[in-house]
Amino acid sequence: MEREDKVKRKNLEGKKLELVKGDITDQETDAVVNAANKRLTPCGGVAGAIHNAAGPELYEECKRLGRLETGEAVMTDGYELPADHVIHAVGPVYSKTKEAEILLRKSYRNALGTAAKNGVKSVSIPAISTGEFGYPTEEAAKIALDEIKKFLENDDSIEQVKMVLNSEEDYKTHAETIENMID
Repeated sequence: MEREDKVKRKNLEGKKLELVKGDITDQETDAVVNAANKRLTPCGGVAGAIHNAAGPELYEECKRLGRLETGEAVMTDGYELPADHVIHAVGPVYSKTKEAEILLRKSYRNALGTAAKNGVKSVSIPAISTGEFGYPTEEAAKIALDEIKKFLENDDSIEQVKMVLNSEEDYKTHAETIENMID
């Protein structure tokens, strides 16, 4: 049974930024971003859902790629996902340090940069590091939306970014944050 997603849209310099309450594995964009661990292995949360939906070929490709460091991103095929590609971005494990914020910002910039460099026009992105990595949603929302906004304002290739949130609470937090950031 197909469920209807909840969507909030903003236009930035002629590009679309959308907040979607839904399942990232159902998004019909050119690429989806995986909130990955350093080994690019399937585990819980977003990474597990993406690997399950994409099928075993995704994990086989990830094994060949090896490890990434926190803040890095790499692109693979999407296999059985509606998206053609998966961009694996490694966010930081939360700590109350400036370094954690810097690395989270770097994760978003590198995910979007990888998309742009590879000709991706539309991308779905989760709230990186807020699940198993423990980043507080309110802090992470400000960082994520700030980085996405900056990227869209300075990039001519990506036309649409969907920030996909799977809980009502996360969606509301991001919706409040975006209203305070963008007129």
